[in-house]
Amino acid sequence: MSTEEPPPRTARARESLRSLVGALRTPAVSTEPLLADAAKRWQRLVPYVVALGFAVALLTTTTTVLVQDYQLAGGWAGALATAQAAPLVLAVTRPLQAWWIVFAADILGAVLLLASANDLDGRSWPWTPMVIVGYLLLMVCLGLREPRRTLLAVWLATGAAGLVFELISQKHSDGVNLLLFVLTGVILLVTAALRERGDAQRRLVEQETISEVERAQRTLLEERARIARELHDVVAHHMSVITVQADSAPYRIEGLPDAAHEEFSTIAAAARESLTEMRRLLAVLRSDGSTSERTPQPGLSRVQQLVEATVRAGVPAELSLAADLGPVPPSVDLSAYRIVQEALSNVVRHAPEAPTRVSVTGDAHWLTVLVVNGPATARTSPLETTGTGHGLIGMRERVRLTGGTLDTGPLPDGGFRVAARLPLTLVDPTAKDPS
Repeated sequence: MSTEEPPPRTARARESLRSLVGALRTPAVSTEPLLADAAKRWQRLVPYVVALGFAVALLTTTTTVLVQDYQLAGGWAGALATAQAAPLVLAVTRPLQAWWIVFAADILGAVLLLASANDLDGRSWPWTPMVIVGYLLLMVCLGLREPRRTLLAVWLATGAAGLVFELISQKHSDGVNLLLFVLTGVILLVTAALRERGDAQRRLVEQETISEVERAQRTLLEERARIARELHDVVAHHMSVITVQADSAPYRIEGLPDAAHEEFSTIAAAARESLTEMRRLLAVLRSDGSTSERTPQPGLSRVQQLVEATVRAGVPAELSLAADLGPVPPSVDLSAYRIVQEALSNVVRHAPEAPTRVSVTGDAHWLTVLVVNGPATARTSPLETTGTGHGLIGMRERVRLTGGTLDTGPLPDGGFRVAARLPLTLVDPTAKDPS
């Protein structure tokens, strides 16, 4: 005996029905109260106050109306009023469970009114006015918490119940079931749209926060890689000089003992090995094939060119460069140049045409770099309205590399100040400033 498979449309309809029924049995995972994320305590208490106020008002009103207008027994009236109103407080945290209680109580109430009332003419049936008010408030709670599938199932269940009562007694029905069906759909649609819009905004803010952290981390890594490449160019020069001097020492200095010859050979070999390791690491950092950073690295001697380029960009900048700086370590020389470069770039981007002053001074132990700009005077808005602070990350890495200090921040007149203090002698970068 063969059995025929149901048509595809029938199978899909059954699957959809099972899915909707399953949605009605699966409440949302979260049981946090509505407005639980509100900043103020009184805002978090609003849902409870509103639900409790409606529950008390509907409880007394429903009991009175059912007894006086619908001629329902007092015991049944009190029980129905409690079952229809009390779950509104539960709806603040568990709206789907509250809906099951209220929905069952509303259906039971419609059946009791039809069976026991002597005359329903002129009175709403199957849903009383109190039922409509409480049910719509419950829909607000559902729409703000449950997913779309659950809301669709609730809406269809509401319409199905109204349709059944319409078929049972068209004589007593006054169209209130259609009114509740339409209002329920509108409220569920509006509240669900508001909830999903809020969820989308929260996800967007979270994603922007994550993206900003990732950008800052990427900027930090890129700046460290750039510093490493530049340090190679600085240190490799000195290592090459050491190798040449160690190799040529036995030929330049007469009468060296054999032990000295061997010592110079060991120094030259160690220097060559260090250069080989540095080039191997640099090959990884320069895996993008860039050759622009193999050019000689700039220093304080080119700060004047930076200032002139800034003036050509429309920023009235002036430079004060001490003439008696003396010998400056290559890493400090390069770091000072990069700090001035980044500070002037920030002025061009964020404070166009602002008067700017660059000062480079030094004493026996410290090199001080100061870049101060005033507020923008010509433009009403900067070229870039938002700043990520990534340029400041690079400055801090530069200063940390040399063991110096960095002070940055806005000025009372609307300008900005960048002050770096770099040591002119080799220090431990992790040591604190003795001053």
